[in-house]
Amino acid sequence: MSTLTPTARVILGMLKLGAPTGYEIKKVIDSSTRFFWTASYGQIYPELKRLQREGLVRSKQEPRGKVNRTFYELTPKGEEALRAWLTDGENSLYEIRDEGLLRLFFSDVLPREDVLANLRAQQQLFELVLARFREIEVLARGDVEDGLEYPYLVLRYGLDFITWARDWYAEIERRLEAGEPLFELDDDEPAGGEGRFGASG
Repeated sequence: MSTLTPTARVILGMLKLGAPTGYEIKKVIDSSTRFFWTASYGQIYPELKRLQREGLVRSKQEPRGKVNRTFYELTPKGEEALRAWLTDGENSLYEIRDEGLLRLFFSDVLPREDVLANLRAQQQLFELVLARFREIEVLARGDVEDGLEYPYLVLRYGLDFITWARDWYAEIERRLEAGEPLFELDDDEPAGGEGRFGASG
């Protein structure tokens, strides 16, 4: 079982892919994994120091103009820890933090027009994300040519997922505007009784 922290996972992976400084790690995160796994400077730099203390990375100082920059690389122990996490199929975490979904979850307290406005806003957000993903895709094709196929594959997942999510919100908007049921319960669903949030019916 991997004992890496969430921030350590992305740092070791980025070091392996060739991002050698805290600044470069953050820069690559902001153009790639931040859409599903992010880290701030306030997390990255302390974690790099901790990883160095634990012998998973080593550092060296290199002057860049008047500034000494710290460059990091994986140690053999770090390589082993990264591989252990990458192949740990029994302890995977799945979590989505989506404020639009959180608003939708609580939308029973809103009037219909406010719900419709939120549904439309979410679709606009997805359009912006898709536009950004398409910009990234142009650059990611170069990574494929350099032999890095899986970052591009994850980007394709993102494009497909966000397209599906945009279309799902559009369908919910259409149903709400038309006064149609937002969903249909399966025949084997209970018709009433005690609901998850109290008595119903």
